[in-house]
Amino acid sequence: MYLVSPLRHLGSRGSCSKLFVGGLSYDTNEPVLKNEFEKYGEVLHVRVICDHRSGKSKGYGFVVFDSEEAAATALSSMDNQLLEGRHIRVEYAQPKRGLPQNQN
Repeated sequence: MYLVSPLRHLGSRGSCSKLFVGGLSYDTNEPVLKNEFEKYGEVLHVRVICDHRSGKSKGYGFVVFDSEEAAATALSSMDNQLLEGRHIRVEYAQPKRGLPQNQN
């Protein structure tokens, strides 16, 4: 079995302290997400994405850490873990297609 470090992507992608979190329960809110992820380092920003019309969660969000190391630790620790009854997927966030790349 090969272990692959979450830091492997940093060389080609540059600084990455923003994580995508998918598979969230529709009841998971930003305080719950922050509470789970701040165990791995200082969380600067958390956002659960909601539908503009209904206001209900779309089942995914983003967590921004103060360091790449904290993000890497959170990614390796939280990916495929159970959160509020759902197995979540944690990845490095990708810039939106067609938009200029943001630092966070």
